Amino acid sequence: MNLVRYEPTTLSLLNSFDRLFDGIFDDRAVNVPAVDVRETETGWNMEVDLPGLTEKDVEVKLDNNLLTISSRKEEKQEEKKNGYLLRERRSSGFCRSFVLPDDVDREKIEAAFANGVLSLSFPKLPTAQPKTIEVKVK
Repeated sequence: MNLVRYEPTTLSLLNSFDRLFDGIFDDRAVNVPAVDVRETETGWNMEVDLPGLTEKDVEVKLDNNLLTISSRKEEKQEEKKNGYLLRERRSSGFCRSFVLPDDVDREKIEAAFANGVLSLSFPKLPTAQPKTIEVKVK
């Protein structure tokens, strides 16, 4: 779910023009990974697209009901050639947090990373799972 900034409607052409470029130059729109969440009868599954990262670049933390997925990657390159020195530095990262439902079994949460996709599994507590009640004839 994306949060949208609330701005009261105005008739100003200048404000409308400014909002047109908000998404283009906003760095957060580029660094936030796409997330898919599906609910099943036994729990929830989450897939986070993290192209270019490895499992060593990703950190997953759970603090009470708050699940945080983050990454910080820094690259440095230095090249000495023909009397000149070239230094390049690049830094990228993101942080996303999700509030988990109360019926998640926190002891059985699992995470796996393959082909640039982080997969998380959140099983429901046994008491929260649907139960079929047998109808008996009297």
